[in-house]
Amino acid sequence: MNDDTVTTDPAEPTPAPEAAAPPTAEAANPAARRLLRAGAATAAAALVGVVIGIGIIKTQYDDPAPATAAAPSTAPTPTATATPYGAKSNGSHFGSLRDLLLPVPAGYQLGPDDGVYGNDTELNGEQLAAQLDAELQQIPKEKRDKLRSYWEGLHVKATGVRSYLASGDDLVIGLKLRQFNQQEVQRINEYTAVFTGDTGLFRIGPSIPGHPEAHCYLMPAPPSAPIDYLECSAAEGDLLVVMNAEGVAPLPKDKIVALFTLQLDRLARPGASV
Repeated sequence: MNDDTVTTDPAEPTPAPEAAAPPTAEAANPAARRLLRAGAATAAAALVGVVIGIGIIKTQYDDPAPATAAAPSTAPTPTATATPYGAKSNGSHFGSLRDLLLPVPAGYQLGPDDGVYGNDTELNGEQLAAQLDAELQQIPKEKRDKLRSYWEGLHVKATGVRSYLASGDDLVIGLKLRQFNQQEVQRINEYTAVFTGDTGLFRIGPSIPGHPEAHCYLMPAPPSAPIDYLECSAAEGDLLVVMNAEGVAPLPKDKIVALFTLQLDRLARPGASV
């Protein structure tokens, strides 16, 4: 993060400065970008207090009562002739999370990789558990066992990830669908809303019309920062829906809200089906 000192030879002519290109979501002031990334990572670790894949990890080493897992659904598994994906009236979703993720809309293309997830992928519970085991090696064993037990109680099914790059390269949006038991999905979403709204650490983000369960917040950043970062989350049945948007300040909030609304509408019970 330290700038390197560059020494030039006085005898060499100094090249004429080139016109600076406008900042983009992919390349901007490095120091500001690192600041925002660090802030986002810290917030993501502190927000939800549970282990769900790589992006969400429990950080409080207290001894809460273990969460009560929801009973597995007794609904029949859709047959090959049934709707490929959708939502049941009880809020549980079926089918591939890649199908439930919003298709790339006009004005966007697939964006950059989201860490180890890539830019358009789905990981099942076994794959996520293997990643969790790798992550847990970094914490004390007595805490590791508690977190693994909590994870098992969540009955994590899958995580789906897709990223979107807006035309003009000035906005990158990532969407994640995390599927686990509904009680915990709701609890985590409510906790995130309280944490981001009551602590004063975050800037209040836009609301999502038609989806009162959704909430958005912006990362701490100085007014002059060229890049801004916004996150939204919502509980939709057994899916925790998380969106992050990073782009040139000021962010086009209307554009971001529109995309998140389309994603939530796609998941709404009971009509999220082809």
